[in-house]
Amino acid sequence: MSEGRQATPLPGELGLRELARWSWRQLTSMRTALVLLLLLALAAVPGSVVPQEDIDSLAVSQWREDHPRLAPIWDRLDLFSVYTSVWFSAIYILLMISLVGCIVPRTGVYWRALRARPPKAPRNLGRLPQHTSYVAAESPDAVLERAASVLGERRFRVASDSDAVAAERGRVREAGNLLFHIAVLVVLVGFAIGGLYGYKGGIIVVVGKGFSNNVSLYDDFAPGSLFDPAVMEQFSFEVTDFEARWLTEGPSAGQARGFVSHLEYTAEEGAEPQEYDLRVNHPLAIGGTDVFLIGHGYAPVITIRDGNGEVAKRGATPFLPTTQTFESFGVVKAPGAEPDQIGLEGTFYPTFDLPQGPDGELGLPRSTFGDAYNPLLSLFVYTGDLGLGDGGGDSVYVLDKDQAELVTKEDGQPFRLDLRPGDTVELPDGLGSVTFEGLERWNRIQVSRTPGKLLALGGVVLALLGLLGSLYVRPRRVWVRARRQDDGTTLVEVARLDRSGASDPDDHRELAEIVTALTKESS
Repeated sequence: MSEGRQATPLPGELGLRELARWSWRQLTSMRTALVLLLLLALAAVPGSVVPQEDIDSLAVSQWREDHPRLAPIWDRLDLFSVYTSVWFSAIYILLMISLVGCIVPRTGVYWRALRARPPKAPRNLGRLPQHTSYVAAESPDAVLERAASVLGERRFRVASDSDAVAAERGRVREAGNLLFHIAVLVVLVGFAIGGLYGYKGGIIVVVGKGFSNNVSLYDDFAPGSLFDPAVMEQFSFEVTDFEARWLTEGPSAGQARGFVSHLEYTAEEGAEPQEYDLRVNHPLAIGGTDVFLIGHGYAPVITIRDGNGEVAKRGATPFLPTTQTFESFGVVKAPGAEPDQIGLEGTFYPTFDLPQGPDGELGLPRSTFGDAYNPLLSLFVYTGDLGLGDGGGDSVYVLDKDQAELVTKEDGQPFRLDLRPGDTVELPDGLGSVTFEGLERWNRIQVSRTPGKLLALGGVVLALLGLLGSLYVRPRRVWVRARRQDDGTTLVEVARLDRSGASDPDDHRELAEIVTALTKESS
């Protein structure tokens, strides 16, 4: 190695300042930005696979119940709240920093290049892949003047020298690349604004009941870290009716084909009520808030009387669907029952069926259709301490059975209630009775306010425009040189260079059209 040159130090050999500069260059490189964008996409995958607390806490509760061993691990990894987790936020922030570090320097370079004149003609135009020449009778100055005019009419930027004209077109391609990267940054900022200042909440509303937009009335509520309750629109609505259509033929028979919730809502206090048919992917927009219909199910109306004959629990209890035919799981609690608390846990079958094999052996009970053609409620009974007074969080879809006992029959088998609408069954040992009064429907409603969604949408549009510009705009340069020959004629050389590196039949056509325009005017 020569004495005048020094080896580039490795990262481990750098000082603190040099290491910081090296780290910044690595972070703001285009390769790092692409890697972070890919990581962000991969990090979002668990959010679409694992149920999220701020989207559907009911599904999270059911998942915890079905996977008791995995749930603590998922909690440590924040997989139930992916988009607010530390690791997802870290990727998000690093990507924004990387994009800013990429965009700012490239914008300066592009601005200087945009103002710079087209590069001078190479010494030997005949070495370019697209070139031609011809002989003209007029002077070199006349040829160059006409070349500047022809290229200017074709929207090239033109610069003239003493013996050549240089022209350039297609710098919008680089602008498209910059616009695309800026648009990605705009989309990220839009999502960040929505995540910081917006909110998302979910409620279950039984048909015939209503809801007012108040934080305390939500079943689950996920506000942004900078959320201000004062921005919440003061609307209310009532679910007046609900309709579901079911598939009756084919392999998917028994599943819901479509459903609609009929709402009567007021956009603000004192306003006239209005009607709206709420469907999936057709939200109700009230100011900056959207109301979505994301699910539905059955709510059996159950009355529990305790051992003293008093009503300990009465009302519609939502059961959560576990199959596509709306076989549903639910829990009913009567903490005020005397002498002991009563808890019910079991399954609701909208269209009950107990299959029988060829040998007469009975199969597992199931629901063969989503509509309530043959409703049956099958419940197990627990009595004792249901853990409702320990001051901890309590899910209405989970029955704490640690200190409760399963009610059994005289032979030691579990005492099971199989109820049809209108049935009443007395519980053993004078515990009381359970009545299946009837059936209601419930709707799962999501209310969300996302302030940055229009900004994010604008970013997506800009990204598409930038992508189209970078894909379809082809930067190219054209040079025309004119030199006087010994016989008094002028040798005109024309060359074209496509800077995109692509091959297209139109390349030679454009060169031929330029030459044709030059020779046509000279004649």
